[in-house]
Amino acid sequence: MRILLTGGAGFIGSHMAGFLLKQKIPFTIVDNLSNADLSNISKLELKFQQKIELIKVDLRDKAALHSVLAKQKFSAVIHFAALKSVEESIKNPELYFDNNVEGTKVLLETVKNLNIKQFIYSSSACVYGDPNYTPIDENHALKPTSPYGETKVACEKLLEEDPFFSKDSITTILRYFNPVGAFDGGLIGELTSSNPTNLMPNLVLAALQNNQRLNIYGNDYDTRDGTTIRDFIHIMDLVEAHFYALKNIKPGISIYNVGTGNGYTIQEMISTFEHVNQVKIPTSISSRRLGDVAVSYADITKIKKDLNWKAKYNLDSMCKDAFMYAKINHKTLD
Repeated sequence: MRILLTGGAGFIGSHMAGFLLKQKIPFTIVDNLSNADLSNISKLELKFQQKIELIKVDLRDKAALHSVLAKQKFSAVIHFAALKSVEESIKNPELYFDNNVEGTKVLLETVKNLNIKQFIYSSSACVYGDPNYTPIDENHALKPTSPYGETKVACEKLLEEDPFFSKDSITTILRYFNPVGAFDGGLIGELTSSNPTNLMPNLVLAALQNNQRLNIYGNDYDTRDGTTIRDFIHIMDLVEAHFYALKNIKPGISIYNVGTGNGYTIQEMISTFEHVNQVKIPTSISSRRLGDVAVSYADITKIKKDLNWKAKYNLDSMCKDAFMYAKINHKTLD
């Protein structure tokens, strides 16, 4: 068994790599490194004393991608590679459709040509948009509120409309909710850019940098404290769900939510982060962001029943591990 990880140098992909190293399952990474660097990979190589095969390839480069995949016999592909900022996608939707959808088209054609019969697609809860009900199950209508979400729906449709993936292969679509946290002991984690859009990197910056305030985008939602509600899941729980999906032997397409089934407000996340890490987070209230929805959390009945998987880590662990990683790597945040 050898697994191909597209986008394996990114936040989720590198944690999947760490998980596979622990399980002693061989893998190869392809990544164009446009939204990642090699620091997480280097740290994994040092810890496990093992060279990770990482090949710089853009999925839209059909010839280069085919050359890489044809050199080894892969039993499965886990497709993480994508641009993922809701805000950026609203400003530049063409970029997102070109990178996320066109790249996936080339990958699917290559996988089909090489007859790789197991495929796991990294989708997102944003495909549901502003939900009609919560918790959200997999039968909920798909009505994304951002171009990023639209690209995820488009890629899911590519799989559903191709008989190779929808009938002849074992295809699993995992709709992630909100991954946070870090690998064991904070060895690797979410790389923090100078202008992060996700909550946890902003929490970390506010905790570590002087005069850095955390923006809360809207406190007038119809929720218990006025801030939005999200289903936060520890990154190690998330990647473990992929491992369980690799054990799936059911032909055709299976779709699963990957979350904890619990919804927490942004303010509850901030309070938990402050409590477990003994820090104070200065906050300010900003206007609502385009593309944000009030409440989003998962119904996880299906994945528990079909794959016998459920999340193990709680919110305390997510906050503690993310901050541990940040403190270890604080020089990169200055």
